[in-house]
Amino acid sequence: MQLNLTLICFVFGGFLPDAAARREQMDTGQCDLPRSQGELNSFLWTIRRDPPAYLFGTIHVPYTRVWDFIPDNSKAAFQASSSVYFELDLTDPYTISGLASCQMLPHGENLQDVLPRELYRRLKRHLDYIKLMLPHWMTPDQRGKGLYADYLFNAIAGNWERKRPVWVMLMVNSLTETDIRSRGVPVLDLYLAQEAERMKKTTGAVERVEEQCHPLNGLNFSQVLFALNQTLLQHESLRAGSLQAPYTTEDLIKHYNCGDLNAVIFNHDTSQVPNFINTTLPPHEQVTAQEIDSYFRQELIYKRNERMGKRVMALLRENADKSFFFAFGAATLFLLQQTSSALPSSHPYSDRRSCGGSCLELILLSDAPFTPADLCRNCTFVSPISQESGELPRPRIIESFKLEKISKMVKSKLKPGVFNNFRKMF
Repeated sequence: MQLNLTLICFVFGGFLPDAAARREQMDTGQCDLPRSQGELNSFLWTIRRDPPAYLFGTIHVPYTRVWDFIPDNSKAAFQASSSVYFELDLTDPYTISGLASCQMLPHGENLQDVLPRELYRRLKRHLDYIKLMLPHWMTPDQRGKGLYADYLFNAIAGNWERKRPVWVMLMVNSLTETDIRSRGVPVLDLYLAQEAERMKKTTGAVERVEEQCHPLNGLNFSQVLFALNQTLLQHESLRAGSLQAPYTTEDLIKHYNCGDLNAVIFNHDTSQVPNFINTTLPPHEQVTAQEIDSYFRQELIYKRNERMGKRVMALLRENADKSFFFAFGAATLFLLQQTSSALPSSHPYSDRRSCGGSCLELILLSDAPFTPADLCRNCTFVSPISQESGELPRPRIIESFKLEKISKMVKSKLKPGVFNNFRKMF
């Protein structure tokens, strides 16, 4: 099933007009991989109630790449919880079929009928290149499991000529060497869903298929053409060697395994959609890029997080005697904590990041004051956030009482319109 989940997270790859500048800005850095349980530092929060509930930040990569770095307390929380909830239920056939249906062009149309001729030719040329390269990208382990190139291509790109252009754009961004080499192993989210089913836990989802489909299908046609063209330009530049991807899946995995919240969240763009904004674009295209940017921020950050936050809290209120484990993409989970309208202005729950050796203390969406006594050793405190300005401010962070870092982060704002390859985080 995992092979058919390529587009479930519906998150675009980043558009990177200036790779060198982006790499310098992102500064992936290095971290020493943890060597013991005491050093492991996962994305787990505990909601203090009786029985407890847990929020766990996942990553959309093969679970085998991260499982050994998830602390035992996170695994114990999963095992102890009677109910496990995800963004979508990846084991539900209706979810899979619903996502497949929403990707299709209406009225039996084909891409060749709706795309400009030259854009269609470029798309077909790129997909022909991918099909040619697939046998060279596959790993010996994949071949040993009986996977072969034509099967992989059809699993990801099958029936592409019948898909809406916006979903074809997502598909193109998933047809990279790194992503191809990871096929055949369930991503962490799917693995947890399969384990929950095997352990006969109650499972569910806080989102519906149409809520993930409609925002993407809501772009107008000129915006979709612009986005697909920018996608192809990026991949054509990568093929030509004139562009280097500034942040790879390997970088993402390493920072996740290091429990590096700052690197995973704050050095990246907090959305699921691509960066179309490029100062080298002509003015009319910059307007289009800004419109797409604003639309997705509203639909895929603000509205989505408010909706998810309300449903999480409703589940907790309606099932006060049940323990819950919510597994969401790490970036989605962190942004969910920041959605001020999802909960009352003052809320009794507080969340503690349950890490080995350090913790994250959150007074969840509350205006309650805090003191250093509220913080645990080597702790990061994330204060409440408002949306009064209409854009998402960067969280104010107190980390190990480093005042110079506090000052820098409190003053900083999330730069509007800057998105990156965040597909695996949401």
